[in-house]
Amino acid sequence: MSVSIVSWLCVAGVVGAVSLRSRAYAIFRAVQLSLHTALVLPMLARLDVPLGVFVYLSATLYVSALLPLVPRVRGPLVRGLVTVPSAFFVSGTALSLPWVIVGLFGVAVPWPWLPYALAAVGVLQSSFTRSEVVHIAMNDGDVPELSRHRAGPLRVERPLRLVQITDPHIGPFMPPERLARICQDAVDKDPDLILLTGDFLTMEAHGDPELLRRALEPLQKLPGKVFACLGNHDYEAPEIVQAALLHAGARLLVDERSLVETAAGPVEIIGAGFVWQKRAEHLAELMARFPRSSRALRLLLLHDPGAFKHVPPGSVDLVLSGHTHGGQVGLVSLGLSWTMLRLFVNMPDHGLWARGTERLYVHRGTGHYGFPLRIGVPAEESLLLVHAPTLGALPSTAE
Repeated sequence: MSVSIVSWLCVAGVVGAVSLRSRAYAIFRAVQLSLHTALVLPMLARLDVPLGVFVYLSATLYVSALLPLVPRVRGPLVRGLVTVPSAFFVSGTALSLPWVIVGLFGVAVPWPWLPYALAAVGVLQSSFTRSEVVHIAMNDGDVPELSRHRAGPLRVERPLRLVQITDPHIGPFMPPERLARICQDAVDKDPDLILLTGDFLTMEAHGDPELLRRALEPLQKLPGKVFACLGNHDYEAPEIVQAALLHAGARLLVDERSLVETAAGPVEIIGAGFVWQKRAEHLAELMARFPRSSRALRLLLLHDPGAFKHVPPGSVDLVLSGHTHGGQVGLVSLGLSWTMLRLFVNMPDHGLWARGTERLYVHRGTGHYGFPLRIGVPAEESLLLVHAPTLGALPSTAE
């Protein structure tokens, strides 16, 4: 029996098996495995890969798809032997799309090994985060249209110290131990506030509530200073996320507001719930429900930066978002802003943006999901220094 027939039979078998878990997961795997198989077979013909290596890498892909049937995120051995090789194989094959398309016209593009070399780099990059200090200056000009922004002159001696954690996506590249270390690093930065902007889990982690609970425990050391909103993936297992945040001492804001006194001055925090439709109406209603009640710096936790354009002008000072994973594939590691995401959608992908007097910071994410690896876009552990004038005392209704 040919390699092609065996490959497609394996795809059918895996999809049939994972349909026992959920229809949505089965559709996701059916699309992923079918695209992978359609690309890898012509690439196999061009690469001098021993059959045993191809069989092993294919097996890791099928086993990775089946692992969620058993509700545990596997330990280092399984990650090293199964999930990481699978991510490498899927990513390299996906990046080979130009080679396959051109090959359909009888043209052999050189260096067919290059996509897999990039995937190998991605394996290394996906295993680490990059620490940075980011300065955000408020009141540094009125920007007529939404655009990428560079902070203007810094005007305060004691900026507001923020640490944002977003999109950890507990799973193959984000075991609970790694997220716990990231949370401890956040505490060690001695911030005024730690702000969590959603997407804590992946489908692979839904079966064990203790994973996220254990990972967020270091945040207990900063009571009253940790706030969170939900991302789109959190609505797949809201009870697990809410319980873990409660255990960590984080206050979850779902279309709610909190007023906080910090060493840098008063801060008003609004957390927006995640919606797919009628985002403009949702955000207009949210801002109308919570008009400015003080001269405090006003922050909005908004998971998806694509919704920033719907925030009513003048209603907030700074929006913190995630969701994009920084574009995940791009040239950020080389000091350039370009990411693959900008080819497909017209939305802020990473870094500081401005519209009018409002500022938007899009965090590159602590973890990632979807495309299996980061390539050229490192995960982020930043200390955000927000330079804003002290805007007054909290009103008597402060929470």
